[in-house]
Amino acid sequence: MRDARGRTGTHHVTYELDLVDGRTLRTRISHPVDRSNYGQSIWKHILRDQLDVDEPAFWSCAQDGVKPDRGKPEPPAEALPADLVHMLISRVGLPESEVAGMGKDEAVARLQSYWTEGS
Repeated sequence: MRDARGRTGTHHVTYELDLVDGRTLRTRISHPVDRSNYGQSIWKHILRDQLDVDEPAFWSCAQDGVKPDRGKPEPPAEALPADLVHMLISRVGLPESEVAGMGKDEAVARLQSYWTEGS
């Protein structure tokens, strides 16, 4: 972590985690790394605001290696290939919103129609 002047501090140890939703979680240890006790309020603040987990999820991760569920987005079951989307938009001239609503079979049929009939 850098300060306002771009320098790195030597009295903090900072950990960062980039999440799939674009957020970056940061937690900083402001005391020597071997300090073992934090007050209850600072501990709750770290869990809630810096790590975005509850206490059971934290301990499950720390002790058993079970990572918290961060809501990893699942790809659609039938996502259109990028080159198919590109062809429908750039060659066929369909608007993005229309292509986004198509299933794979419909998109392929529309591209085949363009190639065979020219429309």
